[in-house]
Amino acid sequence: MIFSNGDPAQIVGIVLALVIGITCHEFSHAFVADLLGDHRPRALGRVSLNPVRHIDPLGALFFLIAGFGWGRPVPVNVYALRPGRTGMSFVAGAGPLANLIVASAFALSFRIAVLAGVDPFAIEVLGWIVLMNIVLGLFNLLPIPPLDGYNLLLSFLPPRQVFVVQRYAQYGFIVLLLLVVLSNTPGGGPLRWLFDLAELIYRVLVGA
Repeated sequence: MIFSNGDPAQIVGIVLALVIGITCHEFSHAFVADLLGDHRPRALGRVSLNPVRHIDPLGALFFLIAGFGWGRPVPVNVYALRPGRTGMSFVAGAGPLANLIVASAFALSFRIAVLAGVDPFAIEVLGWIVLMNIVLGLFNLLPIPPLDGYNLLLSFLPPRQVFVVQRYAQYGFIVLLLLVVLSNTPGGGPLRWLFDLAELIYRVLVGA
């Protein structure tokens, strides 16, 4: 469990990272889809920075338990996008990119807070927001449905391969569940590399 040490700053930071990160992530999907010609997300109220429109209870639970998760998927019609499947790659990539932008913005706030001698509690909260947004962005790039990496993968595969891959999409949740369970074992399990990479990026951004 990610809150195992009961650190108040960690709890506040991760909850804020969840709300801010997932909201910006899903808003970016909807915004880019609308920009490229699919106006259904706007009609459904998803081109919004209101967290209520984007938080998925199950994805949020995964985030709180394991440190990574997802929001309510934004429905996108690939045939309405310009230019088609390439447009879908832009939509899919917009979410993880948004998390890295959020992480960078809060990393700048972290550096300013350190220089200004702000209360250590606030600095730790900022640090957690940075780290968890990096993790959220990297995790969503995994090519497993319903994550963004899966839709990115489909955008670059030939149509015949897309059909074959989609046949196994129904097992994506089972794979994710196994990854979450195994990643909460000693040593970090199969996603240890993801946390190590996230920590490296975190150190670069905050100057640690």
